[in-house]
Amino acid sequence: MLRPLYNVRVPRIDLLTVGEAFQDLIFVGLPHQPRSGEELKTARFTATIGGGAVITATAAARLGLGVEVVSGLSDEAARGLRLERVRVVNLRRRSEPHAITVALSTARDRSFVTFNGVNDRLQPRLPAALARRSAVHVHFAFSPDDCQRWTRILDRLRARGTTTSWDFGWNPALRGRPGFGRLVGSVDFVLLNEAESVLYARARGDGAIAHWRRSARNTVVKLGRRGSRWIAGGRDLSAPAPRVRAVDTTGAGDAFNGGFLFALLRGYPARECLRIGNFVGARSTLAAGGIDALPRRRELP
Repeated sequence: MLRPLYNVRVPRIDLLTVGEAFQDLIFVGLPHQPRSGEELKTARFTATIGGGAVITATAAARLGLGVEVVSGLSDEAARGLRLERVRVVNLRRRSEPHAITVALSTARDRSFVTFNGVNDRLQPRLPAALARRSAVHVHFAFSPDDCQRWTRILDRLRARGTTTSWDFGWNPALRGRPGFGRLVGSVDFVLLNEAESVLYARARGDGAIAHWRRSARNTVVKLGRRGSRWIAGGRDLSAPAPRVRAVDTTGAGDAFNGGFLFALLRGYPARECLRIGNFVGARSTLAAGGIDALPRRRELP
């Protein structure tokens, strides 16, 4: 049973991010992905906090938004977020392990191994935590198990005057879940990379564009080095990405989300929202992990 999304107990903030968090162990600069039985060695390694909810929140907070995260966090992640002036609602219980992702990064490719930890138990806890928060905009960063339940939550948020966005990530099983199409139609902004846009549309090229034009209110497709695109009804805008010498692209899409949502909530024109998202996403690639190179507002071009 859903708890009502009213009777708020905390002040209204700009952005609430809801979803999974990870401790990221990132091996950078590998010559290639390991072959069967092969041991690769690298002098470049970093351990940092990550996950869509965490990186998007940090990117937006550095640009000046008031931000809160609802997730299952390690103690290190919770401390790191508070240092970034991000409020924290930690749903991980003391006895539960936090999630860990190992990333193997080459100049052109990445592979991941993840221990999901508390994230396997997170989704049933999110609605109650969300019911006690209030924000201008809520960003979801996970693949929903129960699309119908989350559609009802989105509808209640809209009735309360809260806008929403969702980054589903890569999950082929999601497109076959009951109610996924209605969920896509209920969220205000669907944020996808190019491969995800093709996966969920079950089409490529013009077919994928046509799908998102009729299925979602607003679709933002992140195109990596080619920038980004905003598709909505009669609107079809794009913006190029700045050229950078990338060190590691882990978390760049989530960093884009933070920049885009900052610009959106501050009332920037549509193409400028894309441009700022592109800039923040590109900047995040200048260091290993998704957080260390994120810009401050004074650094926006």
